[in-house]
Order: sequence, then structure tokens, then C-alpha cells
Amino acid sequence: MEYTIFKPDYLLSITGGDRETMAEIAGIFGSQVPEFLDGMKSLLGQEKYYELGLLAHKAKGSVTVLGMEETAKMLKEFELLAKAGEQKEKYTDFIARFETDSTTVMAEVNDYLGRKI
Repeated sequence: MEYTIFKPDYLLSITGGDRETMAEIAGIFGSQVPEFLDGMKSLLGQEKYYELGLLAHKAKGSVTVLGMEETAKMLKEFELLAKAGEQKEKYTDFIARFETDSTTVMAEVNDYLGRKI
């Protein structure tokens, strides 16, 4: 499988290549995604844009561990725009892309590790 989002280099460097630790870290990310998404959607609905930006920042830190460089860049843009309350019409698309990228990366991590996390 060709990995389009998952870049294992950083995860390998922080785990020393230990697959159990890699699986644990990926599992933590996988469990955080629904919380991030629920929070983002809720804050967007409540028009709490600054808080939405803070949550995008937190999500950015999580995606970095799995080498999701493009997703991290997108979340940085989302963070800055949301904190400033600018270009609100883009927020739904940012959330949708985070959801899609997260689903894809978990499939790629599962393939890489040879098991479902």
C-alpha cells in the first residue's frame, strides 16, 4: 500500500521502531479523533470561533506524531483563521478534511502495522 498521509519516519524515531509503542500512540490518536470532531462541530455550531481555533491547534499536535504534514498545515491555517474569526465559510471544509485525513491515516497505520488498531 502506498501511504498518502501517514509518514512513519517521526513515529519510528520516537518509538525506536517498537511496533507496540507505535500501535499505542496510533490508538491514542484514533480515540482522540471523535472527540476532536465532536468538539469542532459543537464549537462551530455555537460560533465559539476562538475556542475552535484552540481545538484545531490541539489536533495539529496530534496529527504531527503520525507524520500528517499537510493535515498539520491545514489545521494551522484553520487555527489562525478561527482564532481571528475570519473566513468562517471555510471552517466546515477544514473539519471535513480533518475527518477524511484521520480516517485515511488510520487505515494506512493499520496496514503499516499489519493489524487493526
